[in-house]
Amino acid sequence: MLKTLRKIVAVGIVSEPLPPSDALLRVRAALDRRVARLLGRALCIRHVDAGSCNGCELEIQALGNPYYNLEGGNIRFVASPRHADLLLVTGPVVRNMAAALRATYAATPAPKLVVALGDCGCDGGIFGAHGECLGPVARVIPVDVAVPGCPPDPVRILQGILTAIDSTSAQAAAEARDAP
Repeated sequence: MLKTLRKIVAVGIVSEPLPPSDALLRVRAALDRRVARLLGRALCIRHVDAGSCNGCELEIQALGNPYYNLEGGNIRFVASPRHADLLLVTGPVVRNMAAALRATYAATPAPKLVVALGDCGCDGGIFGAHGECLGPVARVIPVDVAVPGCPPDPVRILQGILTAIDSTSAQAAAEARDAP
């Protein structure tokens, strides 16, 4: 035992340096706090593919893997817009999906949050607007937050969701202030 202690004193502490801080963890912690403060429960998201190439869908799928762990962050995807707090819309709105997108928006309870995802959802992207493509999501339903990128990475998607929640918090505070 004495030999081991002498060796420890002679060598000193040998360990790896601490890893650099991870900005994603701060985004997740802030997102968790804001979701709990705003809703008091999980944030429910309804994803609507309005005609995308599925690049954005791959990044949305990545949010569910163990690295990002969206479910652990108190955020869930739901099948019905009646249970949703936020609509996550990808792709340019094609003519065949316009009515379905409007119906989904109408079925979502207030306060309605809409996040347009990707370059196509924000400004029409490479598809623009032509006979069968109406262009960006904002031409069909009101958009609260636009997250550009082709496709945007999962951290940007989380930041877009966080921005939408922040805008709702500010709006709710203003309405409470203005109420008699």
